[in-house]
Amino acid sequence: MSRPVQFNSKVKVVEMPEGYSGEGFFATSFDKVIGMARKNSIWPLPFATSCCGIEFMATMAAHYDLARFGSERIGFTPRQCDLLMVMGTIAKKMAPVLRQVYVQMAEPRWVIAVGACASSGGIFDSYSVLQGIDQVIPVDVYVPGCPPRPEAILDGVMRIQDLVGEESLRRRHSDRYKDLMNSYGIQ
Repeated sequence: MSRPVQFNSKVKVVEMPEGYSGEGFFATSFDKVIGMARKNSIWPLPFATSCCGIEFMATMAAHYDLARFGSERIGFTPRQCDLLMVMGTIAKKMAPVLRQVYVQMAEPRWVIAVGACASSGGIFDSYSVLQGIDQVIPVDVYVPGCPPRPEAILDGVMRIQDLVGEESLRRRHSDRYKDLMNSYGIQ
């Protein structure tokens, strides 16, 4: 008995960037092509220290499937990743390690602070807990929650995708970006 062929009619195709098309060709700006490629092939580096890491595991699992957003290649070395996902409580002794991981990542790089602890220290208002990772590295997107649901993590990834797709190739060489890095002591 043969199975009938079923087609997935809910496939979403990435929209073309603005440009000029003719018969047999399409022309657009280099920024838009690079932005579209980066947006749909983000390689995350999970930096999970506590319960938010478990929610990230659920986000990667089959039910939520982060791979549908082009992020199926999880890396565990900073030199091969471009999205640092910090999840959980970061102790002040761990801050230099987090900073070193960020510095080892190649440009362009982005950061998501997942959960209340990574964003603001959470319920741990003590001398030993870093009150937000933005004290040691710049953060692009904050995902609220304690711990955040997988849907919130997916929303954070989609916000990073929007930021990556619209980013100019020259932004990383601007004086404003250099001043931001200098304010964190990063060369």
